[in-house]
Amino acid sequence: MKIAVSGGSGFVGQALTDHLTDNGHDVYILTRNPDGKPEKERVTYIKWLSDDHQLNELPRLDAIVNLAGESINGRWTEEKKEEILSSRIQATRSILNLIKLQETKPEVLINASAVGYYGTSETEKFDEWSEEPGGGFLAEVTKQWEREALNAKENGVRVVCTRFGLILDKDEGALPRMALPYKLYGGGPIGTGEQWYSWIHIRDVIGLIDFAIQNKQIEGALNTTSPHPVQMNDFGRLLGRCLNRPHWFPLPGFVLRVTLGEMSSLILEGQKVYPQKALDHEYRFNYPTLSSALTAIYE
Repeated sequence: MKIAVSGGSGFVGQALTDHLTDNGHDVYILTRNPDGKPEKERVTYIKWLSDDHQLNELPRLDAIVNLAGESINGRWTEEKKEEILSSRIQATRSILNLIKLQETKPEVLINASAVGYYGTSETEKFDEWSEEPGGGFLAEVTKQWEREALNAKENGVRVVCTRFGLILDKDEGALPRMALPYKLYGGGPIGTGEQWYSWIHIRDVIGLIDFAIQNKQIEGALNTTSPHPVQMNDFGRLLGRCLNRPHWFPLPGFVLRVTLGEMSSLILEGQKVYPQKALDHEYRFNYPTLSSALTAIYE
């Protein structure tokens, strides 16, 4: 297959590119600056998001994966929040224009999203049939992001919005920062410790994206999380156990709020999300439990 990937130089994008090329697919990475990129077999860099874009150099595509957007890490100033939203909308609109340029349309658009769509709760359970978005900044971002992506359906393209949970990897993403206090013997409950973390191993993120590309029955929202979300206290205990460190030093929520501002909601609040659609379509998780995921990461 010939697959275009935006955000291909990011954490998920690099892992996805390696997976796709290892499985014999040709990957076209959409980037603002294709110069100086590392040469990889079956990988072609295409300039986009500029007046001198090279989108007309793309072949007929079978699929597009849109992962582009400003990182949500960092203090959420009003300027940062605007960039988080606008970068996602701009990139998605560019993808829609790319689709219009293709004489033969791609079969599917996989568009990144996030479990932030559901808002936060310590008591509710969310799956893809929880249709109403929650409140808060991230819920509003994901709602607008998905709404933009779903416009591709007007061109006969199947659209899947992968709602990512907390992605676990030893070297990338949030886990190294979460593990650092434990390595320094200072790990412990954060905030109440009762907030839910809907997590997923990076290998299953890539597996579910590939699964959604191949499975024509999947469309709309696709929760990209493990089937076993856990509360913060349980997450910390398991992390400490894998690192042979104690889980004892509490971090009050107000400290994070002062330090991180509104972004602290990512750590202090959460949602209990289930990948019901993946389970219904019989996707087999490589790491269904947190114990198996952390053991594989730190073995």
